[in-house]
Amino acid sequence: MRILVSGAGVAGPVLAYWLNRHGFSVTAVERAATVRKTGGHAVDLFRPAVEISERMGVLDRIEGCATGTARLTLRPEGSSRAVRVDLGKIFSAASDRHVEIMRDDLSEIYYDATCDDVEYLFGDSITAFSPDGEVRFENAAPRRFDLIIGADGLHSTVRRLAFGDQPGSSAFIGAYLGVLTLRDAAALERELLIHVGVGRTVGMYGTRHSGEARALFLFHSEQELDYHYRDVPRQKELLRNAFQGMHPDVDHWLSELDSTPAFYFDSITQLHLNTWSRGRVTLVGDAGYCPGPAVGGSTTLAVVGAYVLAGELARAGGNHERAFAAYERVMTPHIQAGRAAALSAAKTLILASHLGITGLTQGARLISALPARPRRALLRLASKTGRLYSSMPIDDYEHQNQSAWATTRTGVDEG
Repeated sequence: MRILVSGAGVAGPVLAYWLNRHGFSVTAVERAATVRKTGGHAVDLFRPAVEISERMGVLDRIEGCATGTARLTLRPEGSSRAVRVDLGKIFSAASDRHVEIMRDDLSEIYYDATCDDVEYLFGDSITAFSPDGEVRFENAAPRRFDLIIGADGLHSTVRRLAFGDQPGSSAFIGAYLGVLTLRDAAALERELLIHVGVGRTVGMYGTRHSGEARALFLFHSEQELDYHYRDVPRQKELLRNAFQGMHPDVDHWLSELDSTPAFYFDSITQLHLNTWSRGRVTLVGDAGYCPGPAVGGSTTLAVVGAYVLAGELARAGGNHERAFAAYERVMTPHIQAGRAAALSAAKTLILASHLGITGLTQGARLISALPARPRRALLRLASKTGRLYSSMPIDDYEHQNQSAWATTRTGVDEG
């Protein structure tokens, strides 16, 4: 069975790996000329995504590229006092297995795990496909595939071609995200510095291995802003307007907008599709069920979704109708819970009032001051996203499917 995967970010290579592992022939197409280096922010892998990565044999490399962020310094806007928190205590309360890593590094690791066994078409994109699997590309000659899977993110081409523009399928949750790469990574070794104001939050952190740092900007907006998602100059203008004058640190980071080697900007939007499969086509990760970028959990959800989709296709012996239905049945409860957690996280990350900032600051001081046992209890109450995603169960599809195939072969031989 020949399967086309659109997108080589996170979900695409993980899906390609497991499809190939289950015996399917996989081609992946990616619009970018190479593995993307778009200045992505740090992402969290919670327990199930860590376990899937371990089964892929890449966990050691992922842990070697972890950001290593260990401390948080919180600076309320207009205040000269900062609060410092040990992040290790927060992560350990949220999940028994957790890795924070830059999204670019994670994409590259997953791609490297597949590139010898999967055909990649870089610098190309799908332009059309027919119900029988005939696919047309911007550059490559038309080809036929048995299945087409969109792993191409929030602005998915595959979703648009398969489903069109469905009113109500996306929900803007009132916030925007910007990320820029900074060269000055010597500052803030293993530290996350956050400036927080009413309706806007910005954090800067370095990584211990890359020689770079990232500045992550989040800001509230009542209405969706007027820009195209590929209009970078307009995006930078919007970011400057939202954050200028917040703090000298922030103004310095903004001054590097025109020289940054990598920049990312997008709305924080959730997808609310009733189904993300149609005929020979299905979606995985943010392309099908984005809970909202940067507000927690979407990367783990993408990794788990890719693993489940490949496993259900193998379990169904390639019967995509049965597999797609099972895939949606398994993932739907996790997706619905993830949406609710993301909305809650967005309210925590982008505060709506000075009272909220005061509460956050006092809460950070309390976490630092409490003895170990009550501190762990408080953190367990506060770390909803980590606990949600860490509790997601994952089947051992490879072992189960091997057992099923062995049973089938034995039955045939005995007959």
